[in-house]
Amino acid sequence: MNTSVSVIITTFNKAQYLEQSVNSVLGQTLPNVECLIVDDGSTDHTQQVVEHLVNLNPQLQYFYKENGGVSDARNFGAQKATGEWIQFLDADDWLHQDKLQFQLSCLQGSGENVVLYSDYERVYVDQEGEVVQTVPHIVGDLTKEQLIERLLICPDFLADSPFPLLQQSMLFQRTLLQQKGFDPKLQACEDREFVLELLLKGVEFVYVPMIGAYYRKHRFNLTDNEPLMRESYIRYFELVQQHHQQLLPLCQKSIQYLLEQTFAQKDRKNFQRLGKLAEFPVYLWQGRIKVNNLLLLEIIYLLRSIIPNLLLYERYRGPRSRRLLSLVLRD
Repeated sequence: MNTSVSVIITTFNKAQYLEQSVNSVLGQTLPNVECLIVDDGSTDHTQQVVEHLVNLNPQLQYFYKENGGVSDARNFGAQKATGEWIQFLDADDWLHQDKLQFQLSCLQGSGENVVLYSDYERVYVDQEGEVVQTVPHIVGDLTKEQLIERLLICPDFLADSPFPLLQQSMLFQRTLLQQKGFDPKLQACEDREFVLELLLKGVEFVYVPMIGAYYRKHRFNLTDNEPLMRESYIRYFELVQQHHQQLLPLCQKSIQYLLEQTFAQKDRKNFQRLGKLAEFPVYLWQGRIKVNNLLLLEIIYLLRSIIPNLLLYERYRGPRSRRLLSLVLRD
């Protein structure tokens, strides 16, 4: 049976959150919403939770697949969906009950290639799962150029505005998923790369002013996995360089920040990758050192690699090293 909207809930070991996510879909004011649960190889009690939910709601569809990552799970779900519109939802997040109906009501004769996007709310929870803080993120109606520029700034704390295109807050025409899928090589930033490509292909992004989705921040979020996120940021910028060289200047603030991190962590491999992405001059140590070319950058990195961390970074200094340094500097 054709439906107007298919919601694809992707999950991996998030059994404790899944029921709230599913109920937010079943409770939508838009009728005939198709709900597909794609289990990306969970090893917790997800299957038992799903069996309980399907017994109560036979219209739910459940698919189990070997673990392949969130991009692979979303692409799998998009192939199974039958709705004209696609909503992606992570199992630990949920939707406002009016999201789908209100977003679709704001189409107003838009063209065939359309993405609807809205505001969202970050919900911070403690280790017991209790809500400790909620922070609305009001995106606003942004131009194509503003959206592209913001997508190329990451980590997000480098920007002075919220991330505008959270995948939970968007609604995609299904035809777009037939043209472009999520990159399975990206463990994170896959949503950035996906919507960036859509914007560059001329897809229309229509802003709908509402808090449409709730993004749960907890200790198991992938965004708190620093090595994984750093690898994904760099891979994302490498894809930009490979396919859209003209956009690389918009990435430089982030690239310089990541370069600083490779100096602090003596991360030779990622230093070399970022050196190929950097546009000179670059500024290190909070802008105090200007580097005009790659050769000089390499020399500075080699010098830094033999200097103890505590001489350069305060966070590595214990009480004894602080006292010793103060004596040396005073003399």
